[in-house]
Amino acid sequence: MIRLDDVQIFVHTVDYGSFSEAARQLNIAPAHASASVQRLERALDTRLFTRSTRSMQLSEAGERYLPHARVMIGALVQGELALASGRGALSGPLRLSAPSDFGRNLLLPWLDEFQHLHPGLSLHVRMSDRAADLIRQPLDAVVRYGTLPDSSLLAMKLVEHNRRALCAAPSYLERHGIPTKVDDLQRHNCLRYVWSEQIHERWRFTPPGGERTVAVTGNRISDDADAVRRWAIAGEGLVYKSRLDLIDDLKAGRLVELFPPAYCEPAPLHLVCAHRTQLTPAINALHVFLRERCAALQASYPYIASDIEKQAGR
Repeated sequence: MIRLDDVQIFVHTVDYGSFSEAARQLNIAPAHASASVQRLERALDTRLFTRSTRSMQLSEAGERYLPHARVMIGALVQGELALASGRGALSGPLRLSAPSDFGRNLLLPWLDEFQHLHPGLSLHVRMSDRAADLIRQPLDAVVRYGTLPDSSLLAMKLVEHNRRALCAAPSYLERHGIPTKVDDLQRHNCLRYVWSEQIHERWRFTPPGGERTVAVTGNRISDDADAVRRWAIAGEGLVYKSRLDLIDDLKAGRLVELFPPAYCEPAPLHLVCAHRTQLTPAINALHVFLRERCAALQASYPYIASDIEKQAGR
């Protein structure tokens, strides 16, 4: 018979990489954690880990079992939270991951407000421009831009009609001129960033006449999209990223929008869970909260053709 506490220790061991660290997180003895996983292996009649004197990693069977184990633990947590929500306040850990620029400059202050509304929640926030693995990592939800390739994930819309924006600082445009068409980008310094191990250097647009993709070049690349935005503000080149991330800079005049949004690549924003068992009251409340904040941000600066675009005859 499978015991849920054994399944929980198995999942913690995967998340923290060892019996000793999992035991420390659960406030139990390492020997207890090891014995618990061994008991689960006997119940399943398979080895979940391959062990050596120096390392421990998931076996092939362990890889297959892990997502199901997470569903079991998620259902347990969801039941506990459902009871808690029936009594009123949200409580417990809320583990999130978000892209660097959106995370630092928008999500963090919004989460401050959200936690003040629900002080029983404890926040665990990761910010990275690498795609988080919702199955392998101990996360309740991630914020992601773009269309999701994995249809098995549960994606809840935050901003459906967001697009990228092509922008530059006024100082850069004074020195290097204004790109008026897609082909002009090949003579400009384009600031690129790495997303999920790939350099974002093929920029897609939909100007009149059909879709265009241009391979851009430049003298700066970063694995942190927030750094790329800061370089653009400093006048070092063109940036092409989510308009939502750039609205405050556009409002303040630190950046200028060069192409109409209709020309630029869609960048919808989602709150993503691995499966429905993770749709806890806290996640549902966060979804509504973030959707409202994103809508308010978009409404605060609707697209208006800039003087530069007017001069270009658009």
